[in-house]
Amino acid sequence: MGEEGDAQRIKRIAAGAYDYESDPRWAEYWSNVLVPPNKASRSDVLDYYKRKFYQRYIDPDFVVEPMSSNSSSQSQQARPSGRSAPPSSSSSSPAAAAAAGAENTRPHESGPNSGTTAPQGRAANALRLDRRSIHFSVNAWVLVVAVLGILPVVPRHLSNKAYRLSLLGTTCSSFYSLYTLYGKPRAWNLPAVQTWFQTIIATKDFIHLIYCLMFVTSQLHFKFALIPVLCWALEHVARFLRRNFTRSSIYRRYLEEPCLWVEANTTTLSILSANAEIALGFLLILSLFSWQRNIIQTFMYWQLLKLMYHAPVTAGYHQSVWAKIGRTVNPYIYRYAPFLNTPVSAVQRWWFR
Repeated sequence: MGEEGDAQRIKRIAAGAYDYESDPRWAEYWSNVLVPPNKASRSDVLDYYKRKFYQRYIDPDFVVEPMSSNSSSQSQQARPSGRSAPPSSSSSSPAAAAAAGAENTRPHESGPNSGTTAPQGRAANALRLDRRSIHFSVNAWVLVVAVLGILPVVPRHLSNKAYRLSLLGTTCSSFYSLYTLYGKPRAWNLPAVQTWFQTIIATKDFIHLIYCLMFVTSQLHFKFALIPVLCWALEHVARFLRRNFTRSSIYRRYLEEPCLWVEANTTTLSILSANAEIALGFLLILSLFSWQRNIIQTFMYWQLLKLMYHAPVTAGYHQSVWAKIGRTVNPYIYRYAPFLNTPVSAVQRWWFR
């Protein structure tokens, strides 16, 4: 519980520091929220909807606490009213308390038709849960198929099918996640598409989508390429089970310890994925000397590795792996192959650009 509280505290700090004004989705989201005019200018109401926006579009695991009723009642007591009567006697205090209680229990997102907002809220929660369940189901299926595709004891024809199906499943899962979180461009013109693309290009789902598309359409079959897919699916499935099946006896008996291990070793899994992704880049370079070479795929994959190196969601792990490679390789280059310093420097300039 303490670790979860610390995690939520960090998420609240991140939500408060997020630049909402530069995000075009915030203006659209705020324009669609029905808030009474007397509450729209209050800072606590604005902060509440900013946290809701952050939970919906940035971090679905962020828990948004409901607005306290004290702030609502206090603001109404402090707000002057030209139509208000003088302070009532003690005989009218129960009626005033009942009115204040009714006002405090009214949903804050309600507009003129406040009676219909509660079912709409429940429907929205059910829809959100349904989307997460669909995402979990696809990732669980990818996890099983990826295990079949990577095991050496599985027959070759079945292994090849499992290889493509796991990549295809991760492609569909990533595309579905991108669509539910970011939607589609506001308009199908170049400025709108560029703005939308800039919001998704550094996200984890976009990187996973491009990664899987490169290998699912390739003639090369690198079983090594399933290691990141397996890590991604394992992490997502474990996180979903931990949050939704903690009361299940089957989960507590068979799955709780593996899920705890996965959540405790997410950094290890991410570093393993980064190592596998970088190793695939060198395998593609070696494949250029075979009859199955694909120059375009190799170039595009190294562009993806460059994006992984700079994107915030993967930069830490990739930079750590590349630093280790540099510490291992550079002494040999300086000592035995100094003529490689010039091409290596040119590649580094392109890489850090």
